[in-house]
Amino acid sequence: MASVTFESVTKRFDDVVAVDALDLAVDDGEFMVLLGPSGCGKTTALRMIAGLEDITDGKLLIGDQVVNDVDPARRDVSMVFQSYALYPHMTVQRNIESPLLVRRYHADGPDRPARKLTRSERDERVNEAARVLGLEGFLKRKPAALSGGQRQRVALARAFVGRPQAFLMDEPLSNLDAKLRAQTRLELVDLHRRVETTVVYVTHDQVEAMTMAQRIAILSAGRLQQVGTPQEVYGAPANLFVAQFIGTPPMNTLAGTVTTSDGSAAVEVGESRFPVPPDLKTPLEEGQPVIVGARPEHLDVSAGGSIAHQVRAVEWLGHECLVFGAVGPSPVVVRQVGMSPHEAGGTIRLAVDPANVHLFDPGTTERIT
Repeated sequence: MASVTFESVTKRFDDVVAVDALDLAVDDGEFMVLLGPSGCGKTTALRMIAGLEDITDGKLLIGDQVVNDVDPARRDVSMVFQSYALYPHMTVQRNIESPLLVRRYHADGPDRPARKLTRSERDERVNEAARVLGLEGFLKRKPAALSGGQRQRVALARAFVGRPQAFLMDEPLSNLDAKLRAQTRLELVDLHRRVETTVVYVTHDQVEAMTMAQRIAILSAGRLQQVGTPQEVYGAPANLFVAQFIGTPPMNTLAGTVTTSDGSAAVEVGESRFPVPPDLKTPLEEGQPVIVGARPEHLDVSAGGSIAHQVRAVEWLGHECLVFGAVGPSPVVVRQVGMSPHEAGGTIRLAVDPANVHLFDPGTTERIT
């Protein structure tokens, strides 16, 4: 196992900056997810770790070694691709074993010279990988005889068999259906718990990120926006981009103005008033423009409040419903448990706990703390 560290790493493709001065430290044994929309630079960052893309500026370290100019085959990392990349003419056993046939390993301990593994050592590692990923009954089959989920497990076993310093995963679940994605997420988390190897996982799917990651690094336009646990990025987004990107539906964000006319600060949005977060360190001024945010599940319809919500549509999802509407000119979604009694065309009064209110600077888009 090893840490992975980006020190002001930049990657340019001609005039296009794909990754811009990335500073990120992935701890030894950590499951780190790189999350962001298409084109944000997350896959480019992963490919730089693997050595598949050159680094324009900065330093990349695996453990204590700077690997900018180290050949990909000597970095001791394994990469799992979205397309599985299995050898169609080989059995599952041979696919899993293939990395062991072309590389030397420290089979006798890290301080002993690297050597090729013996037949029995290769069989032991293949059987261990197959057991961990539930592939014992498929070793004699070829990839064409497997389901998509089974093929993905073979790709994971092939990455696992060499016991690399880090697993690199590039949207490995995107080709699976919803049920298989959910099942394979659990398998990946369980695999990481057992082998405790560093994982850097790329996805644009925030459900994958929130359910699997120990920490999430959120990127946009090549720049790092926030790093934190799933709870931190969801509960305390660093800026407006993170607030609107994380969550389904995303956080409601509305343009408002600070008022202190009654002796306590609030944010006015049309005729509605939002409380401000408690223990706010930044002083607010009368008439100051702000962006106020509240997640759909934090808007309370059980009692009358100071926020007037004009209902436009209600979607019932079985266990919950989404009430779509507007507060002033801004669209707002409310999440309720169970069936909503509200109908399109009406107005409901909402309340929100000040602890669940977020404020952002409309100029910088940064969170006001």
